[in-house]
Amino acid sequence: MSARSKARKRAVDVLYEADLRRSDPLAVLRDRIADGNPPVPDHAVRLVEGAVEQGARIDELIEQHASGWSLDRLPDVDRAILRMATYELLWVDDVPDAVVIDEAVELAKALSTDDSPAYVNGVLGGIVKAEIPT
Repeated sequence: MSARSKARKRAVDVLYEADLRRSDPLAVLRDRIADGNPPVPDHAVRLVEGAVEQGARIDELIEQHASGWSLDRLPDVDRAILRMATYELLWVDDVPDAVVIDEAVELAKALSTDDSPAYVNGVLGGIVKAEIPT
């Protein structure tokens, strides 16, 4: 697993934990950095901080492309994956969109339901088509 893949997984872990605990993701991130086991890569910090900073816009985009599902109805881990990946798609310029989507789909395969990979792919594909000029 590449360093960036590990960072994405760690970012999803932090966002997921914060969501479950109804905690501030930045506080959870600080706790995980202080704990240091496992370490939190710089790219994971970037993804969590960005997902929080752009949270309102990210959630709006997910809702728009979630095919009739509200954000609250999504599985918690899917919500975390979509938030992290949407931030990376729209605000991180050094990673190709196809890589971000592939990595998000792989995380959904590893962490969520059988239906989640296709769903995550569809939502992120819709966001890319709507938000990123070609």
